[in-house]
Amino acid sequence: MKKIHRLPAIDGELGWYETSPLTGHTKGDRLKGKHKFDVLIIGAGFSGLSTAGHLAELWPDSRIALVDALRVGQGTSGRNAGFIIDLPHNLDANADPEIDKKIYQLNRFAISRLDQIRQQNGIDCSWQKTGKYFAAHEASNLCHLDSFTKTLDTLNTPYEVIEGSALQQRLGTGYYQKAVYTPDNILMNPAALAQGVALALPANVTLFENSPVTGIEYGSPHRARFLGGEIEANTLVLSTNSFGEEFGLFQQRLAPVFTYASLTRPMSEAQAGQYFPDTAPWGLTSAHPAGTTVRLTPDRRIFIRNSFSFETSLRTDQHTLDRAWKQHRASFSARFPELSELDFEYTWGGMLCMTLNHQSLFQQSADNLYALSGMNGVGVAKGTYLGYYLAEWIAGRDSDELDFIRRHNQPSWVPPDPLRSVGARIRLHYEAGKAAGEI
Repeated sequence: MKKIHRLPAIDGELGWYETSPLTGHTKGDRLKGKHKFDVLIIGAGFSGLSTAGHLAELWPDSRIALVDALRVGQGTSGRNAGFIIDLPHNLDANADPEIDKKIYQLNRFAISRLDQIRQQNGIDCSWQKTGKYFAAHEASNLCHLDSFTKTLDTLNTPYEVIEGSALQQRLGTGYYQKAVYTPDNILMNPAALAQGVALALPANVTLFENSPVTGIEYGSPHRARFLGGEIEANTLVLSTNSFGEEFGLFQQRLAPVFTYASLTRPMSEAQAGQYFPDTAPWGLTSAHPAGTTVRLTPDRRIFIRNSFSFETSLRTDQHTLDRAWKQHRASFSARFPELSELDFEYTWGGMLCMTLNHQSLFQQSADNLYALSGMNGVGVAKGTYLGYYLAEWIAGRDSDELDFIRRHNQPSWVPPDPLRSVGARIRLHYEAGKAAGEI
């Protein structure tokens, strides 16, 4: 049995989880004792939830176990910026317009499926179809906006180019020179959405939370060991993202990168009325990949995400969180100097699981053994559609969408440590320098 050494941890104060109205309601038990299931899915992020939910629909008589090392909403799925991006994104870039069109269709499918689950189950996750601003502060990054509009023209999707005082009126800050606004992006509390999807799982799915896998044995059947427990299952799915290589099925494919976020306490009504009098909640991503992501939330908070580090332990430490907090304060003050007294209530770290060619790992490793990892910073939509079509694959269904996903999710090789660590840290330092005022 292969031992699992690196396990998910709570990295800081998880703002979305702490402010979610659904925290405490998922009630997955810790796994204790010996159990037998037809299917075991390890990892209850958006990809694991999607796989479990759709497979339960396809195989209503099967018994499916979904396990997570933490509570649902505490992992990567609950630590992101809360965007469900419909369009090809700067973290998930392709040169082929036909590939972009197909990814756009898959993203739209994922948004539609999540919205259907949300509406049918009354999930309270601050879901808003408010669009997204793709914005530049530095003149040197305006060219990225032009490249983005060319992609949008190819896709024949609507957008608006906004600059100067008009942009300042929209955002409540004059920090940015120019932005491209696209209308169909979704903003939400990602921890609450993940928790709501977990609560909506069919009855033949059993959720286990706070149950880290300590050992794995592949075979017929597969066996996973936990502290004080074990699951035996005919079919095994590893939906473990940044921790995928821990399970030994594949190596040198993933490059997990830590990024950091802070969320302010709510503004007073007087502050919101003075500085954002006619401003609707909004979300903004930077024209440079290393730049700052910003949100104004419905409960009058401001979200800031930037700073990157490469941690071979797959967890961060207090010193790095403190350093990220200081950068967040500087970024916040540059954009909202009049709100300098507004404190951050939460600061946390989370991982972007990257691959060199921006393709996810989506594979069948052996009979009844599947894995998906590497969401490349767009995991809410991508994890949802990959999980859905992985369930289709497991159930023996064919489609043009599944064929496309299998052909275009072949992550390229990355060198082993220490070369991977050294290369990643050099690249992160280089990109941070180029981003300049975008941070």
